[in-house]
Amino acid sequence: MINKRLLIKNLLAHNDENSFYDKKRKIDISHKEGKAKFLKHVCALSNSNPKNNSYIVIGVEDEDNSIIGVDFFDDSKIQNLINAYLSNPPIVQYENIPFPHLPDHKVVGLVTIRPIDKITSLRKNIWKYYGGAVFFRDGSISMPKVFDIEIKDTNSKIVKAIEDHAQNNIEYTLDGVFDFMNKRNDFNPQYKVFKEYFVLCWSGQKKIIKNETFFSRVDIALINEQVRLFFSTLDEVSITYTEDSFKIIEYVNLGLQNTFKYYPLEETLIQFENNAQYNIETKLLFEPPQYDKKVLHHIYNANNSILEKLKRGLKLSKNEEHDLNNLSATYVICYLNSFEDAIDKLHEAKPYLKKYSDDLYTFYKESMRILRKVKYS
Repeated sequence: MINKRLLIKNLLAHNDENSFYDKKRKIDISHKEGKAKFLKHVCALSNSNPKNNSYIVIGVEDEDNSIIGVDFFDDSKIQNLINAYLSNPPIVQYENIPFPHLPDHKVVGLVTIRPIDKITSLRKNIWKYYGGAVFFRDGSISMPKVFDIEIKDTNSKIVKAIEDHAQNNIEYTLDGVFDFMNKRNDFNPQYKVFKEYFVLCWSGQKKIIKNETFFSRVDIALINEQVRLFFSTLDEVSITYTEDSFKIIEYVNLGLQNTFKYYPLEETLIQFENNAQYNIETKLLFEPPQYDKKVLHHIYNANNSILEKLKRGLKLSKNEEHDLNNLSATYVICYLNSFEDAIDKLHEAKPYLKKYSDDLYTFYKESMRILRKVKYS
């Protein structure tokens, strides 16, 4: 099994970006431009490597390959984005890889693009790229090209050598377990071995709410591959497991006017097989709460008033300060209740929330994560 941390190091050590590997400081698929550029790179890498895996490493400085990390990204619906916009879509996997020198909330993103030996193209227009466009890698650049010749496989031996040098061993596995147990010592860390092979570690603060057991500040890692599978700082999570599976149900706390309720957001099932393979399946459970339109109009207008004050640098009242903490969440509720402009207002609020406080920016990112999950499903 490949240790993904070693794989990233080997990729970074292999010259520079090329036809099977790309690196990015960050990606942003919350806007059309970011989606389009990401799809272009996936398309180009898939077409340039018909016989072997391709990779995108995210959280790396372009000039000196220094690893700076990005926020944990749990977009399990990224394959839906690929399927919606690409013809002959490859299988794409996004994984969060922790590095010892990074802050706890930072990881390196690793996108793996599986070979399909077919030509991938844009299915429809997005941003400035036209439907039907075919992209290939020209050195370190993804370029549109006319496909009229057979693609030569020049990378398989190189990619195989890089992946072989990233194979896991007992030392890396044991170091990974002890590292997790020591770092999560305050949050009841545990581990379990599945199918005599996979080592899964998890931790979280346990709490009982109405006779139900939840965990917050949950961290889950598959040690064999050095992959961080789950990380939640705000939401409550339920955890159950058997001898061959591990299930997480994530909840979000939503409501209006100090009346909040836990809503199941998504179920993640990790199924371990006898052939040293595992599968991760996700299922969206979220049913958005519905509210009276008159009440929502009042709250929506109040949010807009607060946003205008932030933009103009005006002082907020105590009540407005309190409402500001819920601004992102209430914009989400408005959007889920057919206030289409609420999503634009939420995007508009981003720089002002980020400037106002770290907590407000964290609430914003959590709201966007919920919307992303709902939208891509």
